[in-house]
Amino acid sequence: MFEKIDHIGIAVKDLDRALRFYRDQLGLELKEIEEVDEQKVKVAFVPVSESNLELLEPTDSSGPVGKFLAKKGEGFHHISFRVSDLEGKLKQLQEQGGELIDTEPRYGAGGAKIAFIHPRSTGGILIELCEH
Repeated sequence: MFEKIDHIGIAVKDLDRALRFYRDQLGLELKEIEEVDEQKVKVAFVPVSESNLELLEPTDSSGPVGKFLAKKGEGFHHISFRVSDLEGKLKQLQEQGGELIDTEPRYGAGGAKIAFIHPRSTGGILIELCEH
């Protein structure tokens, strides 16, 4: 059911400053920038091979990434696995005792259906499942 690593989310305070590093110094290309109002975040998509880096800048400190930055600072936020049947995977995880943040899919950046698994179930890593 897992197809690949879809992306790695990186929380940043300043998207322009982060892009100067990833784009200008590392030579990676910026695919696009999208604002996801529901998550209170601006997302820059930076392709790396078959996956992406998602640079996440909060648009409001009360959103998930804003709270993350206040608590932990900039850095690794989550890893996202692409799945072919998100609803089925969520049901399977629930049946196996996994602790979910999202029991139903919602829409995220790039129009993907997404759901998060709580870090308490994963050894401290926030995991996102996404279906395109």
